[in-house]
Formats: sequence, structure tokens, C-alpha cells
Amino acid sequence: MKARTLLVLVLLANLSFALAQDESNPPGTGKKRRGQKRGRGRQQKQRPSDTPVLLGNVPVVKGEDDLTIFIESYKGVNEFESNYNVVPGKKGQCTFGGITMFNNAVWSPKPCVTCLCSKGNVACDEMKCLPLSCPIRVKPAGECCPICSDIEPNDPSVLESVPPKSQAEIEQLLQQEEEELQEEEERLRKRDEERKRRRKEKKKLQEERQKQLFEDRRREEEEIRSRMEEEEEKRREEEERRSKLEEEEREKRQQQKESRQEEERKREAERRVLEREQRERERIMEEEEDEEAEEKEVEQEDDDFLRGDVFRMPNSVPIPPPPPPPPLPPAAPEGIPSLPPGCVISDITLSCNNAKLTSIPPLVDPQLKILNLEGNSITTIPAAAFNGIPNLERIDLGKNKITSAGIDPQAFTNLKRLTRLYMDANMLAQIPQALPPTLEELRINENVLQIIDEDHFQDLNNLVTLELEGNILSEGTVSPSAFKPLTRLSYLRLGRNHFRTIPQGLPELLEELYLENNLIEEISEAAFNNTRNLNIISLRHNKLDESRLAPQAWINHENLESIDLSHNQLYHVPSFLPKSLLHLVLVGNPIERIPGFVFAHMEPGIEYLYLSFNKLTNDGIDPVSFFGAFHSLIELFLDHNELTAVPLGINEMKSLRFLRLNDNKIRNFEEHSICDAFNTDDSKIVALRLENNYIDTRKISHTAFSCVRSYSSVVLKPQKIK
Repeated sequence: MKARTLLVLVLLANLSFALAQDESNPPGTGKKRRGQKRGRGRQQKQRPSDTPVLLGNVPVVKGEDDLTIFIESYKGVNEFESNYNVVPGKKGQCTFGGITMFNNAVWSPKPCVTCLCSKGNVACDEMKCLPLSCPIRVKPAGECCPICSDIEPNDPSVLESVPPKSQAEIEQLLQQEEEELQEEEERLRKRDEERKRRRKEKKKLQEERQKQLFEDRRREEEEIRSRMEEEEEKRREEEERRSKLEEEEREKRQQQKESRQEEERKREAERRVLEREQRERERIMEEEEDEEAEEKEVEQEDDDFLRGDVFRMPNSVPIPPPPPPPPLPPAAPEGIPSLPPGCVISDITLSCNNAKLTSIPPLVDPQLKILNLEGNSITTIPAAAFNGIPNLERIDLGKNKITSAGIDPQAFTNLKRLTRLYMDANMLAQIPQALPPTLEELRINENVLQIIDEDHFQDLNNLVTLELEGNILSEGTVSPSAFKPLTRLSYLRLGRNHFRTIPQGLPELLEELYLENNLIEEISEAAFNNTRNLNIISLRHNKLDESRLAPQAWINHENLESIDLSHNQLYHVPSFLPKSLLHLVLVGNPIERIPGFVFAHMEPGIEYLYLSFNKLTNDGIDPVSFFGAFHSLIELFLDHNELTAVPLGINEMKSLRFLRLNDNKIRNFEEHSICDAFNTDDSKIVALRLENNYIDTRKISHTAFSCVRSYSSVVLKPQKIK
């Protein structure tokens, strides 16, 4: 555009020069002009003619009246500094190079120089070029200054003189330039319209996206609500079913009790009938004896009267009848003619807790179902110990002195209905043999089990619960095939043993696994490959750190909802946690950091997070540490750490109900650190603990706890002394 503008100015200068020459050459004026030229020559002795004087941006010129004239560049070009040559004139006209110019005439004496006649003064503007640092510089045709180019020109002489243009060509150029300007304006207008259209489309897209997000959130809330309702309905049905079963069991027991009581009443009635019959027989015998005695007395009196002894007195006083015999003692329950001291029978249960028994008492009662012998000194279980009570369903032999050698292999063979066997706190070195296949629960905690072979659980395919805590088991003494027969096992406790790794060969249907208080240092990728139904894992009080947790150990488990890693050696919250995790316990570790996005992959999201008694600081909690849990967290415990302020992101947790920040070092308590003032939704926080910090409660804003349901549930006192 600058080149075009300069070209137009050059053409206008040539046209003005031609018109001025035609008007300034009337007949008989040649001498005058020659005189003027000679007069001007005398002035040019002092300074060279036709040589521009460089006076900077604002030239100063002395006119005929010795007046100082300030002439600024009429072109208004800000990119280059302008230099001016001023030649004084007379009567508003200018003379330059022997040619007289009219006032306001513009001409170009040479390329890149433009002159203006202004009230007798000539102002010339020479365009200066900026220095270029490029190696190749080319001067295009019609331009005054060279430009940088990457292509070497074939003709070194780039500048070419521009021939004068005619008036039609100048008008055509001006029309083209105007059309180009109109096209440029049209293009700018279209671009603005396009921008407005795109802005409208973007706004519409954002509105649709927000609407879609709102719909997704509403749908998700509805799904969660429906899921909760379904779970509540299932729980209610389960409770109803359980209560129904319990009611049926109670009714059954009541019926059995009533039948037993009825039998006892019948026996009591029979006993009373027998007593009445016995008393009747005795009364009849007494009456017969009395009648015989009276007859003898009458006969004796008759004899005496006949002998004439009228003064004879009766020889004896009448004897009273003997008292009735004492009632018979109540009959003992059927099958148990006599119970050992300290034993109590109630319905279908016989309890001999702490009765100082040294052996299993001989019992005969087919209706007995529960036998409790806990806390005695029993050492052996003979083969015929339970022959008289074959319908037992539960036996508790805990806290005795039973050894493996003292259990006969056939001791439990005849118990076809036994489902629960408790043998805690004894002296067993191995699993008892020939256990009934009906067994569903087996407890052998606090014994001296050292080894479990592959045949110790043979035929126990109905076993659901197995507890072996507090023994001397390890991964080297438990056969990988030991748990293979337990096809229905869902609950396994192996705590307080000597395991260093996860035991191999865990049952496929296992749902709950407890391995606390062991020496476990590592969890490999294959540790839980066969247990896809795991729901709860407890690994507290071990020696785990995050570097020994394999990334693929449990991240793909879809049912694993609860993990307890308390009291280990973790320094930050482990990554690659299960996607389905809802409950995470990390209490009592030296945790210093919660990595960002560590909960982001979880679906539907973690709900219970316990980080009490760690070493967390505010530097260890990033703004995205809880990303993925803002919508799901219900309970968050951060008490007994080293926090100096409420962590970021707490006020974004929409489902939070219980929050613990007590026993930290919190001093700065921001107004919106817990309750977001811009969130108008109802809060669900029902308990907030902030005691034992360094908070000045007098400086807390009255809106700091506006999102808490009740101010009485906020615990602020006591605070530590600063």
C-alpha cells in the first residue's frame, strides 16, 4: 500500500508540474524569468542551489520577512525520518530548478524525493531507508527502499524509473485501489460476520454441552438414587427374609419348647396320677387295717363283757394314721439322667462353660443341637464322645488343652449335621482329620499350627468360613494346593502368622481376606489373579511400602471395595488402586504426600478415606490430589497430621458428611476453605472436628461454616496455646 501511495503522489506531482509549466509561459515573459534566475543566483552563492537542507522532522525556514516558518511533513509518514529543503519564493509562488510553481503545487524532482510549494516556500521530503542486516537485498520496481530476499535477482539493477502515467491511468489506479479497499472492507465484514457466527455456534455448543452435562449429572444422580433405592430394597428384603427366618426359627424353637414342656407336663401329670393312686392304695390299706383293728377290739370287749369284768378300761389309745409319703423328685430331662456340676441346659443348648471338666461328659440327647464346652481342661476327644448326641450342629471346644494326638480320627465321623466347629486357644499342631463334609465354619485360632498339607481340607467343599489366626504358618509351610478343595470358601483369616508374601492357591470364590499382623513385604502381580471376587482385603500391621506394590496387583478387580493398609511403611498414597475401591484405610503410616489424580480412575469413586496419624503437610497435598473424589467422598479423616491450613479442594466435595482435621497445626483458616460461598446447594456435612490446632476462633467468619447442617456438630475447642 505504501508503494502504491508513493506512486500516486509521483503521478500527481508530474501532472501538477506540467500544468504549472503551461500556465507560467505566456509570451514576453522569458526575460523576466531569466532575471529572476539571475537574482536567485546571487542568493545561491551563499548556499548551493537545489540541494535539500536536512533539518530533521521539523524544518526551520527564513522567509523574505525574516519570519520563522515551521513546516511539518504533509505526508504523515511515521516510519522514516523526513528531511526538508526550503527555498524562499515570492507572492505565494515557488521557484525550483528554474521553474515557477503555484501555491500548494506538488512535484518530484527525482525518485524518492517529493516537494511542496507552500506560501512561497518549497518543502522537499526525501524518504530515508532503514538499515537492513540481511545478506541479500532487492529493490523492487516502484519502491524507494530495498527489501530482504532469499532469491538473488538476475538483474542487479532492480530500481527502474517509472514512466509518467496519464490521467486515465491514474484514475484507473485510484479506482482499482478503491475497489481493493472495498474488497478489503467486504472481507473484513465477512470475517466479522464469520466470527460472530462462530461465537454464536460456540456459545450454543457450550450451552448444549452444559445442558448435556446437567442431563448426565441428573441421570447419574438418578442412577445413584435408583441404585441406593435398589440396595435399600434389597437390604430391606434381606432384613425381612432374615427376620422371617429368625421368626420361623423362634417359632420352631418355641414349638419345640412347648412340645418339650407338654411332654414334661404329661410326665408330671402321670407322676401325679401315680402319686394319687399310690396314696389311694395306702389310704385303702390303712382303712382296712383300721377296720381289722376295730373288729379285734370289739371282739375283745365282747369277751371281757362275757367274763363279767365291767370295771375294765380300754387297753390302748387309738393310733393316728401315718403321714403321707414325701413327693418324688422331678424327673431329669430325657437322655440326660444327670448333668455335671456347672452345666446348664436350655431348650436345644447345653452349656458347660468353665465347669472344670477334664473330659467330654457322656450325654444322650438326640434333640441337642448346640454344645458349649469352652474354658475347661479337656485334653482328648474319644471316638464315641458324641455318639449320644448325633444331631449336633455347633460345637465350641475353645480354651481347652486339646492336642492333635488327643483327637481320635473317628471323633467327628457320626456328626452328619455339624456345621460349626470352634477349637480356638488349644494346642493343635495340625488340622483335625475326618471332619464332616457338612461343615460350614471352622475356627482354629490361637493354636500351634505349623503346616497345612493338600489333604487337610479334603471333602470340605461346603466350608464357607475358615479362621486360622495366631498360629505359626508361613508361605513355606502352607501347600499351594491346600485350599483347592474349598470351592465355596468366601471368608479367610490368616492374621498373626509369619507370612512374608500373599499365600498361593487362594480359593476362587474368596470375598474377604484378612492377613493383618504378618511380615508381608511384597504384593506381586500374580498375588490375586485367581480371586476375582475379592471384596475386602486387610493388610494392616505389615511391612509394605509403595515400591513393593505391583501396579497390576489389583487395579483391574471389579469387586474389590475395601482395603486396609494401616500401620505399614507407606510414604505416599499408593497408585494403581482398584477401580471399584470405596473404602481405603491408611492410618498410622509415615505418609507425606497424596499424588495428583491418584483417585481419578475410580468408578463410581472412593467414599471413605482415612489418613489419620500420618505426616501429611500442605505441600504434600496438590490441588488435584482429590480429583475424581469430589463427588463421592463421604468421610475424610486427616486428623493427627502436620497440616497448617485446610487442604485445597475440601470445599468442592459435594457429598462430604464427616470431616476430621483435629490435632494438626492449622493456624490460617480461610473463610471459604470448607464452605464454598458460590455453591448454593444444600451441604451434607453433619460432623466437623477442628480441635487441638492453633486457630484463633475469634477471627473465624460467621459464614465459614454456613454449609454445615448444625453448628453444634462443629468442634472447635480446645485449641493449643500459640
